[in-house]
Amino acid sequence: MPTSYIGKHGRSKPLPYFQDILRNEGEFFMEILLGLSFALGAGLLLSRIAKPLGLPSVTSYLVAGILIGPYCIGRLGIEGIGFTSMESVKSFELFSQVALGFIAFAIGNEFRLSQLKKIGGKATFIGIVQALVATLLVDAALIGLHFILGEDKLPLSMAITLGAVAAATAPAATLMVVRQYKAKGKLTDLLLPIVAIDDAVGLIIFAVSFGIAKAVQHGKVNLKAILLEPIIEIVGSLLLGSLMGMLFSWFERHFSSNSKRLCLSITCVIFTVAISMCKFEVFGVHVGFSVLLVCMMLGTMFCNLCDFSAEIMDKTDAWTTPLFALFFVLSGAELELRVFTDIAIIGIGAAYIISRSLGKYFGAYASAKVVKCDEKTTKYLGITLLPQAGVALGMSVTAMELGEVGSMIRNIVLFSVLVYELVGPMLTKIALTKAGNIEPKPHHKERKHRTPPAKI
Repeated sequence: MPTSYIGKHGRSKPLPYFQDILRNEGEFFMEILLGLSFALGAGLLLSRIAKPLGLPSVTSYLVAGILIGPYCIGRLGIEGIGFTSMESVKSFELFSQVALGFIAFAIGNEFRLSQLKKIGGKATFIGIVQALVATLLVDAALIGLHFILGEDKLPLSMAITLGAVAAATAPAATLMVVRQYKAKGKLTDLLLPIVAIDDAVGLIIFAVSFGIAKAVQHGKVNLKAILLEPIIEIVGSLLLGSLMGMLFSWFERHFSSNSKRLCLSITCVIFTVAISMCKFEVFGVHVGFSVLLVCMMLGTMFCNLCDFSAEIMDKTDAWTTPLFALFFVLSGAELELRVFTDIAIIGIGAAYIISRSLGKYFGAYASAKVVKCDEKTTKYLGITLLPQAGVALGMSVTAMELGEVGSMIRNIVLFSVLVYELVGPMLTKIALTKAGNIEPKPHHKERKHRTPPAKI
């Protein structure tokens, strides 16, 4: 179909239909850019307000997202000033996926062999134990409530699935708090590898528990979904990340300019995120990848194979700061505030939050005690593992396969994420400060008095 015609002066002109399309596209891109700038501006403004209160930037970004979301400013219905609907928030999902890839890439850089030799065994043991304890404690609490409230109010399949979701910890909020306050110390060194390991452990626990939940609801046991597919996802993600990490390190050696190396780093992470989103089926087995695991492995391979990886990471961190801010503003806008209107969700959600928090804390405390961590790390590690967001939300989407039960699970997870994301970063900051990993800044800085010029 022709897109233009020749006018009377011999000039090519677009057809009116395509003029309308171009005009509509222009308006669409204008709204996207206005939405981005407004979201970042709101996040920065709230961070200035939060700073005197001693709140982490993550919390201010999340609050900014809630304020410009569909339930606050977005209700005004003005495009470009806030998000008018959940669909408009979802249209920015690509930015969130890319940000998540860079977050995972940064955490992967904590897995240096020199460091893993010292804490690798401890981090693995604690990561597995605290996830299992959180799952078992939530299962026990919610299954107990199931017998009290009955199958109608709290189905057994819901209790089992929520127990599995409890294992997941949000790496993004933890990393942002560590970066903002430049946290350093034994607790920080142990925390980031544990958060990374937690993702793999959480995927396995969820796959097994969700398979059991579906068997309870439908009366069928699918071993392929319970065991085979999650193992393929984890192994495939680690292999893909390793391959991309080796290629990335090899390509980096062919550039000497720091600006070109930075461009290559950004290109490689974005490309890795893209191929990690591929899903396909082989002989009836669903094959997919975890963006978090793939990009973590990419960062791990890069930091161990490339001699100048630390320098490149410093430059990449500076570039990704606004991207991470946007990620948390969008996360805040995505939170469903209407979950507060359902008393059943609030009650079950409160039981879930309390039991998960106890499981994370005591699981981390007991396992840190076993591997003989220092007293402060043992005492405060569990508090830093409370934040929960992206991975848990992804699990809740999968839980929608359970129908009405899945919808309730989704709402309870949204409720808990709202609480954890607002309170978790603040608790993480307090725990790291108490453990001596964040140095408190002096309230008053000494003024430097200039020596007055000598009189002639």
